Formats: sequence, C-alpha cells, structure tokens
Amino acid sequence: QVRLVESGGGPVQAGDSLRLSCVASGLTSGNRPMAWFRQRPGSDREFVAHIGLPRDSVKYYGRAVKGRFTISADSALNTINLQMNSLRLEDTAVYYCAVQIEDRIDYYRPADYDWWGQGIQVTVSS
Repeated sequence: QVRLVESGGGPVQAGDSLRLSCVASGLTSGNRPMAWFRQRPGSDREFVAHIGLPRDSVKYYGRAVKGRFTISADSALNTINLQMNSLRLEDTAVYYCAVQIEDRIDYYRPADYDWWGQGIQVTVSS
C-alpha cells in the first residue's frame, strides 16, 4: 500500500515563503515520478510541479508558479519538497502530493497519477 503524507502547510502572508514536504512509503519499485497539485474551492485540481527521473534533470512547473516555486527530492528519504516563494493570495489552496506508479508520458493531469496524499492547506493572506 502506497502512502503519501504532506506537511509544512499553514497560514502565511503575501510575499512570504513556505516549504511543503511529502514523504512516500510503500513504494516497491524505487523512486517514481511525483508531483504537486493544488485545488481551490470550487475549482479543478491544478498542476503545480512534477519531478521525474532522473531527479536532477526532469522537472516541470505549472504556468502560475514557474519562477516562484521549486520542486526537489531527497531520494534517500523518499521525500519531495516544494519551496514556494513570493506567495500570492491566489496560491491559497489545498496542496496534494501524488506519485506515478505506472509509466506514463504525460505529467500535468490528475489522471496521470496513481496515488495521492490527503492534502494540506496553504492560506495566503494580505
């Protein structure tokens, strides 16, 4: 059973930084591509960032966060992180960690991922 647990969320002010982490357990095939998505109330789940294999060279970002957010991984700890800088009011959302178990070409749709964390709230205020 794969389990993903997010941490690091909370309330922040606009312009601040925040770092989310996601620890994966139960992965039997080593490191797998992983991603962060977010969801605002009443909206679809939105792609934020993806880290593939090899970890250092395959990274993609959603248009809304490119240049402000950075995804990274600590493979020894089965952890991925999302460093979020220059936070804006519109970054307020529940952030989800996800993993691809099956090999896939695409990476930007929720359907491209097989397991999800419970999500963690990030609230940006002015």
